[in-house]
Amino acid sequence: MQPLVSTAWLADRLDDLGLVVLDATYVAVQTDPPRDEAAEFATGHIPGARFLNLRGLSSGQATSLPSAEKLADRLGAIGIGPDDRIVLYDTSPHRTSARAWWLLRCFAPSLPVALLDGGLATWRAEGRPVEAGTTPVQATRFVADPDLAAVRTKAMVLAALDRNHEQLVDARSPARFDGSEADPRGLPSGHIPGSRNLHYARFFQADGMWQSPDALAALFADAVIDLDRPITATCGSGITAAVPAFALHLLGRDAALYDGSWTEWAADPATPKVTP
Repeated sequence: MQPLVSTAWLADRLDDLGLVVLDATYVAVQTDPPRDEAAEFATGHIPGARFLNLRGLSSGQATSLPSAEKLADRLGAIGIGPDDRIVLYDTSPHRTSARAWWLLRCFAPSLPVALLDGGLATWRAEGRPVEAGTTPVQATRFVADPDLAAVRTKAMVLAALDRNHEQLVDARSPARFDGSEADPRGLPSGHIPGSRNLHYARFFQADGMWQSPDALAALFADAVIDLDRPITATCGSGITAAVPAFALHLLGRDAALYDGSWTEWAADPATPKVTP
């Protein structure tokens, strides 16, 4: 299974044994009125899909990594087995299926995981079927197998800055990056020194499909990111940083991710910052 699959590919395999579709929608910045991801899932989803509840897969501080036990419990509750293949989609403006992919790579690296190109919007636009409600599934006992080698902490990012070792890619908007727009959490505005801005929205075409591999490579080149050197992705709270990380995965490169991101970095008065 390729890491990015089409709606046609999925439609042909919806009934395959061991293929599980997960809705990984999470609206990281709430709207007015607030969106209820679980209620939206119950209103309409890809037939047979299960609701991941990405909002609940957090340590409780911003959107930092959950414990291995917490993620394993959730996967078990929705009936995921060790031999399943997972296809993720979302309906979030923050492209949160990439964050779900990142979590599964960290805690269940042996699971084959793909993203659905275009997500539910493309599925619906093509007139493909959706179903409402929720279907009970038989719970399993899922055992996590954490591999956190690509997770970066604040201390690790500070050490990398001192050595000029890793390139930092900040997936926030240009206004958030340069500080011309106030931080939504009331934190200092700006960015980590030496980081390059590459807004997560640029990785997608106007119709919501991922950019081609050539276009993805060009984005990194234009941002003066060397694909042959170590790269760490960052953002506001660890959500949209998974988008450039997945784009690098499509290009055959591995990336680290600073999960605390600007929320943790800006809250510490001792960390260096580039501010307006």
